Amino acid sequence: MTTVALEVSEGVGTIRLDRPPMNALDIAIQDRLRELAEEAARRDDVRAVILYGGEKVFAAGADIKEMQAMDHAAMVVRSRALQDSFTAVARIPKPVVAAVTGYALGGGCELVLCADFRIAADNAKLGQPEILLGLIPGAGGTQRLSRLIGPSKAKDLIFTGRMVKADEALALGLVDRVVPAAEVYEQARAWAAQLAKGPALALRAAKESIDAGLETDIETGLAIERNWFAGLFATEDRERGMRSFVEEGPGKAKFL
Repeated sequence: MTTVALEVSEGVGTIRLDRPPMNALDIAIQDRLRELAEEAARRDDVRAVILYGGEKVFAAGADIKEMQAMDHAAMVVRSRALQDSFTAVARIPKPVVAAVTGYALGGGCELVLCADFRIAADNAKLGQPEILLGLIPGAGGTQRLSRLIGPSKAKDLIFTGRMVKADEALALGLVDRVVPAAEVYEQARAWAAQLAKGPALALRAAKESIDAGLETDIETGLAIERNWFAGLFATEDRERGMRSFVEEGPGKAKFL
């Protein structure tokens, strides 16, 4: 039985991990994450997404017992599916926030890296401890972590496998906000709910322009931005936003 679900309410979809006690990310959860990310991406009633593991723990990593039973040939096949699951989350064309409580280690940390914004509990601990198993991160950690916090800081965490507490994660730029543990989901929902009321196509354009631009040279990035910018002039949201600005002043537009 898979133990991850998508719950939708008032434009916000919560992808909830629920595999006590530590939300270990086994193959079934990995595959279901991809399915739910793709579902959230295509559903019109989902305008922003929260990644959440519950009040006690986000996800303490992969299922090590399951991985121990796999040989090289099996992991050659599985590693692509593993990365594809996390990439599906990263490519949700809507704002995504991670609500991080307790441990977010290994694959759990890599899932956090797939979000656009990260809110952590003051008791959170994050890290990439794969090196302690004689491995490296395999679900995007070497790539997304270095892009987020820079190569030197990423190498420190990946080479040593050490965990960082919430305050250090904030200083590193690994998380964006630290709040009391009891407020993590509430604040993540407030962030998501605010953006769920925004112009969906413009938010998608902003996210894809930033993400795609980071993977290329600035000239190509500017071309991506230019095409999205011009394309938005064909949308109802652009008409609504500009009309509201002219008639009512800034920040009062209501988008469908």
